[in-house]
Amino acid sequence: MMTSDENTEKVHYICQTYVENKAVNDGQPKLKIDKQFQYSTASQAQGRAEREANSESCVGADAYMVSEDLTSGEVGLPNFLVRIGNVPDFEAS
Repeated sequence: MMTSDENTEKVHYICQTYVENKAVNDGQPKLKIDKQFQYSTASQAQGRAEREANSESCVGADAYMVSEDLTSGEVGLPNFLVRIGNVPDFEAS
């Protein structure tokens, strides 16, 4: 049983990297999520995104945070800390 003073929200700090798939029928390469790393702090996630974006195999990287409601399990929209290189457009619905 949770009391009213217990934290019911958890923040996740994520670094997500992207690679390009080969071009398909329209001739445009498509981005694909390559790796995801979870960290305890925003600066750790941002630092990893910056390092990954400089690697030859990575075309782009995001560092973002999301809040999870521990009661319902729902996860909110990402709050981007940094977006580096070729990353997909993000449209909140």
